[in-house]
Amino acid sequence: MGERQGDTGVNSPPHSEESVVETDEATITEHSELERTLGLAGGLAIGIGTMIGAGIFVFPGLAGSEVGTAATASFAVGGVVALLVALPTSELATAMPKSGGGYYFISRGLGTLAGTIVGLSLWLGLVFATAFYLVGLGYYALDALAEVGISISISSGVLVSVLAVVFGIGFTILNVTGTENAAKLQNGIVALLLSMLVVFLAFGMLEAFGIVDADTPPSEAENVWEVVPILSVAALVFTSYLGFAQVATVAGEMKDPGRNLPLAMIGSVLIVTALYVVTIFVATDVFDQTALEAAGETAMVEIGRELLGTPGALVIIIGGLLATMSSANASILSTSRAIYGVSKDALLPQRASQINLQYGTPHIALGMAGGPIIVLAATRQVQLLAEVASFLHLIMYGLICVALLAIRRDEPEWYDPDFRVPGGPVIPVLGAIASFGLILFMNRLSIAVGIGVIAVTVGWYLYYARDVKLKGVL
Repeated sequence: MGERQGDTGVNSPPHSEESVVETDEATITEHSELERTLGLAGGLAIGIGTMIGAGIFVFPGLAGSEVGTAATASFAVGGVVALLVALPTSELATAMPKSGGGYYFISRGLGTLAGTIVGLSLWLGLVFATAFYLVGLGYYALDALAEVGISISISSGVLVSVLAVVFGIGFTILNVTGTENAAKLQNGIVALLLSMLVVFLAFGMLEAFGIVDADTPPSEAENVWEVVPILSVAALVFTSYLGFAQVATVAGEMKDPGRNLPLAMIGSVLIVTALYVVTIFVATDVFDQTALEAAGETAMVEIGRELLGTPGALVIIIGGLLATMSSANASILSTSRAIYGVSKDALLPQRASQINLQYGTPHIALGMAGGPIIVLAATRQVQLLAEVASFLHLIMYGLICVALLAIRRDEPEWYDPDFRVPGGPVIPVLGAIASFGLILFMNRLSIAVGIGVIAVTVGWYLYYARDVKLKGVL
């Protein structure tokens, strides 16, 4: 196999002789860049919208049943790990504000092998995570129908699959028609969702401190203040913190990236961590561990019912619908940009990085994202693969921190970030240790499947991408 060149500039050689451009349209799409249409609000919406997903409505019951009110510490640990990675990611993103995010930073800092592993793993991890969000959206839609007394004759499982597929197709088409359209929907969903959550949680806090009386059960969840259980729950709920790095995958479409990228990533982590901690505090104040375990994934709906009756349950159901819609929409956008970045470097066939002339979006990459997502969503068997997505993201987060250390050591001429992480190497070192360390507390099967995915990406590198030479920053 002959040597291939990654796309490192307008004058870079093509992927291979077979990929020589033959039409004017292909020439334009191969060398076009995505338009910068996203502002700070759009970046925050992607980060918050991806993180405020199924996690805030599913994990309080599961986490609270494991360690009680100590689950607040588990969510706080997840937020600290995310923040330790968000800071190095912000520095790298302001130096390399290009679509591809973590893949782009790692490939430039650690080379083609690490870039291939992360780029393909990010794609696959986001595919399965997005399918999980869509299935969750289907279940929330089903609960909403049941709550208002609407009954449909077909089985609930089939209906969930149909809803998941329909929403998946709709979000994919929306993203093809323009990033700005998708961002507007994202901004609206996140604004409404945050408003609902803030009002609901404010009432829950007033009840917790005895300022109002909602006639909730007198018992509270117990504390299990032990390090290993708290960290195990932190590993379980870390799926909730995958969204902040997705902001970096649309760096090539952000206005004033030197300012907006750090604010969007760090701001989304801080806002979401606060919301999660308050949510689990309210949940464990209303129900004890036995009640949380009995309610399981629907615990937040039952907590809403305890606090505000049927209207409270409806608020949570609507919030769940908005949250899963937001997560799915943002993740489809981010998945396509991960494919786009890898393809521009020729680690995947470069046709995937072509840009639609009418809408200015990477339509082939969106098809490669939306297609498998829709197929997986139809199966409804995505829970384990959603957990694997957390494993793959933690690998990427750790390598992002290592990449920052490597780039700082080498000090290439092109490296001139608008934002620098304070404290020298301390934060990236802690970020790498925290990311890799949290993996040790995950379910062993999830680790095994994640390792299997990484093995597949290494195989692709050896078969297709090992001759690709990356030449710095676009």
